[in-house]
Amino acid sequence: MDEKLSKVDPKLLELLVCPLSKGRLKFSRETNELISEGARLAYPIRDGIPIMLMSEARKIED
Repeated sequence: MDEKLSKVDPKLLELLVCPLSKGRLKFSRETNELISEGARLAYPIRDGIPIMLMSEARKIED
């Protein structure tokens, strides 16, 4: 894993849900983001902290 990528506590990941869809999130190691497949959004993780703001999320395109 790249040194710039942050580790997030796995227990925290189990508790977090997408603020828009309320669905589960998947961790993407490649992009260091939490992915909401239901909302088609990717939430960034900065310094080990998931940024769960829709304004900060990246839209996932097909």
